[in-house]
Amino acid sequence: MGNGVRVWVGARRRGLGSLLRLVLVVVLVGLAAAPQWPPMADQEAQILAVVRGQRFDFTRWLAGAAAGKISADLGANHDYLSEPARDLIVRGYLGRLRQVLDLEAELERLFADPSIDDPQAAAAALRAEIARRRADLVGLQSLAEAIVQQQVAAVLLDEGFALGGRVWPPVRMRLTPLPTLLVVSPRDRILQLKTAPLETGLTAAERDRIEREIAERLDLSAYVTNIGGLGVYPTMVLETTDLNVLVDVIAHEWAHIWFGQFPVGWRYFRSPEMRTINETAAGLIGREVGRAVVGRFYPDLAPLPAVPGGQTPPPAAGPPPFDFRLEMRQTRIRVDELLAAGEIEAAEQYMEERRQVFVANGYHLRVLNQAYFAFNGAYADEPGAAGSDPVGPLVLQLRAASPSLKAFMTTLAFIDSLEALQAAVSP
Repeated sequence: MGNGVRVWVGARRRGLGSLLRLVLVVVLVGLAAAPQWPPMADQEAQILAVVRGQRFDFTRWLAGAAAGKISADLGANHDYLSEPARDLIVRGYLGRLRQVLDLEAELERLFADPSIDDPQAAAAALRAEIARRRADLVGLQSLAEAIVQQQVAAVLLDEGFALGGRVWPPVRMRLTPLPTLLVVSPRDRILQLKTAPLETGLTAAERDRIEREIAERLDLSAYVTNIGGLGVYPTMVLETTDLNVLVDVIAHEWAHIWFGQFPVGWRYFRSPEMRTINETAAGLIGREVGRAVVGRFYPDLAPLPAVPGGQTPPPAAGPPPFDFRLEMRQTRIRVDELLAAGEIEAAEQYMEERRQVFVANGYHLRVLNQAYFAFNGAYADEPGAAGSDPVGPLVLQLRAASPSLKAFMTTLAFIDSLEALQAAVSP
């Protein structure tokens, strides 16, 4: 914390009352945001049997995260810091985190190198260095998180999300290595049949094994993917050193917690349409709040504004660039057509051919199948894997017609079906 900035860290104790209030908030918000899970079925039990021993341990994670947040709130060191000091702390933490992530990437490359006979021995010193650096980050992480939480909350207060002068639910997040997510879909249509959070950092070989075993045992399409965040409480946010991504994901996951108080969130798992409504809205909110946070607190990191009039410079001479979103949308539409005609094998062969096209153009998709589209199609705030699904455009229309972010979310809060969304857009 150099550059002449004096940081006074005061340890202020707020007493048992504050501790109990925070615990109560965690419990109430957790109950409100908890999805209504479908009942266990034989097929679901068979899916979970494939990943037995590889499920993510939420109980342990939540206990550690909640303890860290309670400790940070009791200390409240960030309350006494100037804005320049806050800026130094956040950027300093992200810089140190980048060093750790670089070392972890080096460790992964080491285990993938076939020329190394004994990667475990070769990795010993690297593992020790990573552990040392992660231990050094612990105290600074809680302080940096508290600062960024307050910055996101400040923008949400300006947007009208106040209850008793504070944002409700409180913005609480933890930067953490995230679970991987198993997504399962039928083969004859694109539908998210089941998801299961799995251990952090599964290798490509482990993911392939799970996907192949589910396909062979159950005749289902499976996809194991990374995620950017998870709406437990405190919310789980991916470890990133990009502030634009960080505040976007924080606001995105907070939106899920806010929606969890209302019918739109309660019905997240009731239908594919409700999941798409929730994810599309959270995507819009994340970007909108995220841009405001960066513009207000880190203006030098704000993305460049769009070219006036939406015009882009003419392309250089040569073949047109590969447009991932356009190509993915066209792929999804064709897959939908083949599946609707009952041509399952033809659809799967087509997806594999298209995957190779994406890889050849620099997009290294490990999997492109029904489960891939079932997962990515719910995030319809941008064109792409949603194909011709009308739900995403309806959510975009509702936001465009709303005078404010609060008005948009308030209207959406009580939408419990596609029909209700259609009525809200075209009353």
